Amino acid sequence: MNDHIVVIGTGEMSGVFTRGLLKLGHPVIPVKRNSDMEKMAAALSLPVMVMVAVGEADLHPVLEKIPSAWQDRLVLLQNELLPRDWHAHGLLNPTVISVWFEKKKGQDYKVLVPSPVFGPHAKLIERSLEALEIPCWELSGIDELEFELVRKNVYILTTNISGLELPKGTNVDTLWQQHRELALEIAHEVMDIQCKLIGRELDRDRLIAGMEEGILGDPAHICTGRSAPARLKRNLGFADEHQLPAPRMREIAAKLG
Repeated sequence: MNDHIVVIGTGEMSGVFTRGLLKLGHPVIPVKRNSDMEKMAAALSLPVMVMVAVGEADLHPVLEKIPSAWQDRLVLLQNELLPRDWHAHGLLNPTVISVWFEKKKGQDYKVLVPSPVFGPHAKLIERSLEALEIPCWELSGIDELEFELVRKNVYILTTNISGLELPKGTNVDTLWQQHRELALEIAHEVMDIQCKLIGRELDRDRLIAGMEEGILGDPAHICTGRSAPARLKRNLGFADEHQLPAPRMREIAAKLG
């Protein structure tokens, strides 16, 4: 089979990328996250690309199982992703996309803002999304990628965690327009954590502007989902690890019990 692509994960997001790749004429081989990947790698000819499209909680267990033959062909697209996540598995140069569209069961994808991508397979990812009329743009370097990943994390974590303090069903526009002080408090605590995790300070005004762009891209987006409490707990763990106060996040966690 020529020019085939392996996609690990069979959820909503993997389905979007699979549609785009199929439109380009690439056969796609789906792989479940608990499959015997070494056995599959031995049975298949070398794929053009291996996309890891699993949830944040499943990323590290899957990366631990990636066959060596696939390691230089990886594409990563998880939320809360940072370079430390792939470096922990000895992966040096994966293709990474910061996904700024959402896909929910029973609904088609919704674009918030164009999605940036960087790495060896960036052109292929860009073309596959363009085939679906999903805007995507290629970054010029790893520093830009790191900024874009943090920018997306600031958006996700700020809206999710702030939403835990607000009535159920509050959207991001209401958060930003009516509870901006809360949003900015959480955003700065998130940025404290993110900058510790990447080992350098970033332009915070630019990060806030990037978060606001995401909010304006889909004002009706609901702040919290099922994963919000887990995101709060995980990030307070990072705050503890780096001895960061994160007072507003801790206050919200205390109220949750």
